[in-house]
Amino acid sequence: MASTPKDLEYLLKRQDPGWHLVSTQAFFQTKTWKSGPRKNQPCQRSLSLAIQRHQRFRGLFNLSTPVLLWGGLFTPELWDHLSRRGDPYSWQGLSQQAIASTLSLLNSSESARLLATPRKPPAGCVRCAVVGNGGILNGSGQGPNIDAHDYVFRLNGAVIKGFEHDVGTKTSFYGFTVNTMKNSLISYQHLGFTSVPQGQDLRYLFIPAGIREYLMLRSAILGVPVPEGPDRGDRPHTYFGPEASARKFKLLHPAFISYVTQRFLKSKLINTNFGNIYMPSTGALVLLTALHTCDQVSAYGFITSNYQNYSDHYFEREKKPLIFYGNHDLPLEAALWRDLHEAGILWLYQR
Repeated sequence: MASTPKDLEYLLKRQDPGWHLVSTQAFFQTKTWKSGPRKNQPCQRSLSLAIQRHQRFRGLFNLSTPVLLWGGLFTPELWDHLSRRGDPYSWQGLSQQAIASTLSLLNSSESARLLATPRKPPAGCVRCAVVGNGGILNGSGQGPNIDAHDYVFRLNGAVIKGFEHDVGTKTSFYGFTVNTMKNSLISYQHLGFTSVPQGQDLRYLFIPAGIREYLMLRSAILGVPVPEGPDRGDRPHTYFGPEASARKFKLLHPAFISYVTQRFLKSKLINTNFGNIYMPSTGALVLLTALHTCDQVSAYGFITSNYQNYSDHYFEREKKPLIFYGNHDLPLEAALWRDLHEAGILWLYQR
């Protein structure tokens, strides 16, 4: 059950616009692509089987929901729907030309799927680790276990150097909004986060909180400075490296974000003074993305019931308490991770 602002020290951050629930059923009945082909060989311990066995979660999960947005899904109907909504991930007030020109660059089937298509069906299950930044990882020694997964997702201030034994070194996906990426580079630079993860096989997962993501993404693919907005003049290669191919970048579908918010993280904060700024955390969106894509998912560095025992982030030199900001409902997220763990749908690292 979600906590109310009376229960926690909620602090406001003036960053993203407000959230209002959006009906997305129409989008899931049109031409869609799944985020990646699940293997031809069955995974005997897949999360999908655990979902089918669980009375609550089999009514919440729709694993055919399109996770990514790409050019093939951009239709007049989609524009009309999302441009009428006022939530932070919709297109209300945004430039149709800017949206369309960005999505036109994501024009291949590779942009429609998250995981690479295997040349041969791999034996066993596709295993994914999602690594949050919680202080519970400091001293955990989980690095080798994290790196043993087929894909590793990281997000925001993903410091690796000096913490390899605890958080591993492998990065397959880095998830962020432009705001959280830039805030992390500023706030955690002195703690070792001097650049976002880079690598030839690494993919960047844009979470579209506004026009900034579409403009940054388009400029990154074209290899040109951002032409307008708060990031005007930014050169994306300084963040993502010199490779400008569209294959490096993935874009979450706004309808997917609405779907997971309504079904999994429908907070009581929506009906309080914090309702107009509420949204799932970056970590929650990345973890739910993995849960709709991979056969097995392990979550490291996410909030647990004993979060008071650990610092806010694993890379902090001095212990700092976790802050509950008004734009997220971390207790609700913690309850969801606990319930998914108990249902055998994900494995949550706990100490």
